Amino acid sequence: MIRDRSSLFLHRDFRRLWAADAVSQLGGSVTLVALPLVAIGTLHATPFEMSLLVVCEYLAALVLGLPAGAWVDRMRQRRVMVVGDLCRAVLLGSIPVAALLGTLTLLQLYVVAFGMSVCTAFFDTAFQSHLPHLVADEQLVEGNVKLETTRSIAQVGGPGVGGIAVGALTAPVAIVVNAAAFVLSALSLARIRTPDPRPRSGAGGGNLRSEIAEGLRFVLGHRLLRAITISSALSNMCGTISASMLLALLAGRLHLSAFLCGLVFSAEAVGGLLGALCVERITAKLGQGRAMWLSMTLSSVLWLLALPMYQADGRFAIAVALNGLGWAGFMTFRVSSVAYRQRLCPKPLLGRMTASFRFVVWGLMPVGALIGGVLGQSLGVRQAMWVGVVGELLAVLPILCSPLRTMRDLPVAEKEAVPAVV
Repeated sequence: MIRDRSSLFLHRDFRRLWAADAVSQLGGSVTLVALPLVAIGTLHATPFEMSLLVVCEYLAALVLGLPAGAWVDRMRQRRVMVVGDLCRAVLLGSIPVAALLGTLTLLQLYVVAFGMSVCTAFFDTAFQSHLPHLVADEQLVEGNVKLETTRSIAQVGGPGVGGIAVGALTAPVAIVVNAAAFVLSALSLARIRTPDPRPRSGAGGGNLRSEIAEGLRFVLGHRLLRAITISSALSNMCGTISASMLLALLAGRLHLSAFLCGLVFSAEAVGGLLGALCVERITAKLGQGRAMWLSMTLSSVLWLLALPMYQADGRFAIAVALNGLGWAGFMTFRVSSVAYRQRLCPKPLLGRMTASFRFVVWGLMPVGALIGGVLGQSLGVRQAMWVGVVGELLAVLPILCSPLRTMRDLPVAEKEAVPAVV
């Protein structure tokens, strides 16, 4: 039965999941600025060394992405999220301790970044798999919109606060804020009262390889999901080429303050908030398939226009605005694709489906970061970013070449099937 639209505000356990994610995102947005600025300001990292930090931040998706999904399907998902939050708090807490002792090195930052990526791989897989257990299928778009909206709200002030905190407290000390946020997130998750679903042991006959293959078959064997996955993967890879060099350009080349660097990320969050609020209206007007490719195309064009405007003068304000508008446009694709995957997938397969998707989509991000670092070191930081933004514009092609191009409503009739790879 379709519930009242306001029901998720009254859903106690959804509110706790919601709060946990919001607090975690707020702390994470501080680290988004603080961790690279530790590398640049405290340890004087080169563009290539900066790119290695980004590689470590996403490496677990490539190394552990597939088995993580099968393992999560064998575990209690909420327990996975609580442990992931607490481990991330400990990892981040080691940075200010080492800074105070005078022993902080780039190697430690790489280890922390990789450890965070391992925890995040498990947490995010469990998080996206757990939402369908808390809310009805017809509430998944609404639930994802609320989560994305709140994440954006949490991130609006976070990078700016992070920039101020870095300036006032130094970057290592500012990271303490994020460590505390992960502890609060774990406490909120622990208060959820809906029973943590008992995992179905040995979903693939007890064979880990067969369980992983089942998740891959579902993602790559469904022609619409395959097009979404390939476009998302290319977009993420090319976006990471640019993102890995962004702070190297702003702080390293343009010598902008930590506060101004934080404003770029705050603008992204504001744009994400506005975009998330409009997702349901846009998809209702354009249809889900058409809204997806138009969203990707619009955001890529806006990011392309923003790049030459990143200068140490008044043009910087134009770049920040264009970047924020790009994220506003991109949210329609992001929210719609997540909700569609969750509606399409059988619940026992959610962990493996999410992990398979993340393996393909996030697995290319460390590759993109490495490419960005090599190009930034050899051709220049801004030139590397040009490669990235042009690549993002081309990433929409798999969707344009699929039936999604003209579809209004995406079918979910195949939900119980696990198609073969084609």
